[in-house]
Amino acid sequence: MNPTKPLAVAALSCTLSLLSPAMAEPIDWTSDTLLGARASMFFPGLNYLTFQHMNKLFATRTVAAGSQAWHLPSDATALNGPFQFEGEDYDLEAFLEKTRTNGLLVIKDGTIVHEQYRNSMTPATRHTVFSMSKSIIATLIGIAQSEGAIGSLDDKVTDYLPAMAGSGYDGVTIEQVLSMRSGVNWEERYEFGSDTQLTEVHDNALVAYNYRWCDYAERSGPKVTPGEAFNYATLDTSVLGCLLAAATGTKVSEYMSEKLWQPAGMEHPGYWIMDGPEPVGDEFYGAGFNATLRDLGRFGLMMLNDGQANGRQVVPSDWVSASTIPDAGYEPYEPGASLGYQYQWWTLTDSDAYAAIGLFNQFIYIDPERDVVIVKLSYSTDPLGWEEPNINFFKAVAEQL
Repeated sequence: MNPTKPLAVAALSCTLSLLSPAMAEPIDWTSDTLLGARASMFFPGLNYLTFQHMNKLFATRTVAAGSQAWHLPSDATALNGPFQFEGEDYDLEAFLEKTRTNGLLVIKDGTIVHEQYRNSMTPATRHTVFSMSKSIIATLIGIAQSEGAIGSLDDKVTDYLPAMAGSGYDGVTIEQVLSMRSGVNWEERYEFGSDTQLTEVHDNALVAYNYRWCDYAERSGPKVTPGEAFNYATLDTSVLGCLLAAATGTKVSEYMSEKLWQPAGMEHPGYWIMDGPEPVGDEFYGAGFNATLRDLGRFGLMMLNDGQANGRQVVPSDWVSASTIPDAGYEPYEPGASLGYQYQWWTLTDSDAYAAIGLFNQFIYIDPERDVVIVKLSYSTDPLGWEEPNINFFKAVAEQL
């Protein structure tokens, strides 16, 4: 069987079977059914559902929540359109349908002013966030540095991951990896089912569980001088996750629960999908986290509040600034772009706003000037392409509140 060939009928059949009553343990995560389901998880006719149930397709590690949830008050406010998409004006509901939205949360001045669930999603549903995971990993790196587990951002990757010696990460600093300027030979091209570099690792690490993302990183080579050029690379975040685990001496899911998820008062456990079953797999650091809409809102509100959440300083305030305020040359990330990139966060060239952004239009949008956080979880037909209309929507909502 070719585990990477997405077949619509097979995807529908096998995925619906996975969403039925719980399977008996132990789970064979390499069965043909699961291989086919993982290969077909992006199928546009069904991804509204698979994105809400990734734990039925992958081995996972839980990020435990605590007993005291951070209470967010609510005061519903109408969001008035029109909102523009592909040259047409729409009211809110039509815009959400056109942009294939599963959930929308808007927080203003610490209060939920709009909360909406669609397509069977509920307040307890843990939705995939894809590359928003990168912003979470960066936040954990900041906590680890503040506690001394990581000495300095000038430290070399090989100080913590000796197996990277001789690879493209040899001689690269943590800061260069955080800012996607590692210089490693990597092309982030989303053409699943093709023979691209990203597809090769996706198919082998996530679909077939043949090897780990960091295994591939150990075999990588350099392309340009570290620090010379921005190159968005999920491989870089994978290395950051492995470095974090080595520096703290624990699993990233456990560290995240202890240092972030519980102190910040998250209401529900989150989970990471893995690039292999226990005990060999790692959390898919670059794009594998899943959480509820409100808990993602709490994460964004914590960043807006300079790292404070649930009455505690969870993340150092100077790390929040370092991660989200662009250094010289970091914004825009290329000439003419509307976005910059700092430490695993996207920044907006026309404001102080910044965002965590994931494939298929997952967003945490944070506007410090207007005291607004917006979370939008989606299931678009293509991995990329609707970022600009979504960001324009966020701007329009923030301006009217």
